[in-house]
Amino acid sequence: MQSGSQFDVGPWINEEWTAKLEMIGQEYQALMQELLTRALPGEAGSTIYEDMRESLRAGAQALAFKPYAIYGAHMRLAQDQARLWQQTLREVAGDGEPDDPIIGPEPSDRRFKDEAWHKDPYYRYIMQHYLLLVRLVNELVESVDSLPDQQKRSLSFYVRQYVNAMAPTNFVTSNPEVMRRTLETNGQNLIDGLKRLREDLSNSAGGLNVAMTDREAFRIGDNIAVTPGAVVYENELIQLIQYQPTTEQVFKTPLLVVPPWINKYYILDLRQDNSMMKWLVDQGHTVFLISWRNPGVEQRDITWADYMQMGPIAAMEAIEQACGEKSVNLLSYCVGGTLAASTVAYLTSTRRARKVRSVTYMATLQDFRDPGEIGVFLSEPVLQGLERQLEADGYLDGRVMAFSFNLLRENDLFWSFYINNYLKGETPAAFDLLYWNTDGTNLPAATHGWYLRNMYLENRLVEPGGIELDGVKIDLRKISTPSYFISTREDHIAKWQSTYYGTQLPKGPVTFVLGGSGHIAGIVNPPTRTKYGYWTNDELPDTHEAWLEGATQHEGSWWPHWQSWMTDNGYVDTDKQVPARQPGDGELKIIEPAPGRYVKQTIPEVLGLLERAAEHAETAAGGEAEVAESSGQELSQEK
Repeated sequence: MQSGSQFDVGPWINEEWTAKLEMIGQEYQALMQELLTRALPGEAGSTIYEDMRESLRAGAQALAFKPYAIYGAHMRLAQDQARLWQQTLREVAGDGEPDDPIIGPEPSDRRFKDEAWHKDPYYRYIMQHYLLLVRLVNELVESVDSLPDQQKRSLSFYVRQYVNAMAPTNFVTSNPEVMRRTLETNGQNLIDGLKRLREDLSNSAGGLNVAMTDREAFRIGDNIAVTPGAVVYENELIQLIQYQPTTEQVFKTPLLVVPPWINKYYILDLRQDNSMMKWLVDQGHTVFLISWRNPGVEQRDITWADYMQMGPIAAMEAIEQACGEKSVNLLSYCVGGTLAASTVAYLTSTRRARKVRSVTYMATLQDFRDPGEIGVFLSEPVLQGLERQLEADGYLDGRVMAFSFNLLRENDLFWSFYINNYLKGETPAAFDLLYWNTDGTNLPAATHGWYLRNMYLENRLVEPGGIELDGVKIDLRKISTPSYFISTREDHIAKWQSTYYGTQLPKGPVTFVLGGSGHIAGIVNPPTRTKYGYWTNDELPDTHEAWLEGATQHEGSWWPHWQSWMTDNGYVDTDKQVPARQPGDGELKIIEPAPGRYVKQTIPEVLGLLERAAEHAETAAGGEAEVAESSGQELSQEK
């Protein structure tokens, strides 16, 4: 290694080290080969690969007509590389103070935070050389202006994945933290990392689901999802939880929470200090929550309309039995909010709109005009491949969905854990939010394929009569139910620049609030923390830019603002409170304590049940064949 570097590997190079590194290299190569075979599973993966290849081909072809852009970018790169080389030679020779870097990482880029990247000549050179190449690639991609928007977005996404995968931080010898750890542990970190990589590969469905947390540290119903309550109703798709009250009096109108079924409900009930469910109960609401089933192939034919009927509508009927109340307030989240909007529109069209007094949409897309980067996976060819995969399997493995979402923030949600787990050999820390993030759910074929095509690809929910549920054409523009929208500024799953346009649809009163942070932290932001803040604007102009320009910023959590909206507008009657309702007091009896069985179903358990059922069917079929063969022989002998 060059003179001036803080690392001296000479004393470590011996026969033992050579043999150990050779063993590690061979096993790592075998595991990477296994990863490559898993990375693009089935029809869906093949079409994504074809889309990536076509996007890169189209980008290269478009650049062929821009020779001046290519020449200019390469000349700038060559000049900066020459300056970098001269600078590095001076630093290695100790000729004066180090010059200012030619290029440096963005302040938000945490990959290069180690001191060696900025003081060690070797790593300083590697970092700057990489960043110069990244700048070149980005400039060339940005110069491509002849591609359709969808293909340009795909090109940018795939190129970003490539350049971030090639970052020097992702390799042993070019990451100072990893090299330091390797020398300190005599390579044990790499051996431990290979063990974790092998374990994670065995728990992955497509790609690599990197362990983000110590999964053994959490137990649902024990140290997460612990707000007291009981399951008072269930069907094939949901369990309905009624939480125990903490106030002597409660609002007369119950609150029904409709969480997403992509991942599990307990993001709203992680710990007692950040549990939205506990906070809602403490405010005097009688809270009911839908806990969705983790589906398998038996639920392959469940549709969006079934999710509506067996979800919110069935829950409302059950709540009426439990409380005697014919109406509820709805609080919905993410895809649960899209379902809630569909449900309210359906009830409106069937003259039952009074069943919902108000509806709240947390980080919810209704207008899918710009779904964000997730749209890269939803072009027509890719969706057709996914539909064929869904038809074959009957469900989408939730781990595939998790891997796709993690690639939207690849450096934070994939490569950082890759480095810590497999290169540094560290054990992931215990973090409840990341535990929830890896505790995924499968998605039924009929529901998921329909949702992606009708909502994301064709944006039919915003069309009057564009969606038909159980023979009823719905129209969001006919909704007169008061609506509260809360979105977050840094949400990369439901961009607020898109969720805002849901406010332009209903004819009833609408309030839009913008929170800080992202899809999770900005929503689960309890008042005990004075974090992030939120923005309000009494007007609802035609564009999100105009809304933000006239918005007022506030400190703290948006939760109390929502509660004031509920009470000030009479959606809960503060002057008509009733004695607190205990689970089991009404016509519905307690089935089991919260959080119930459904939320505890893991993907491996569900798929294990499916595999055992298939084996049982094969065994039974084999037995029947033997009986038939035996009977045939007997008949032949009789003849």
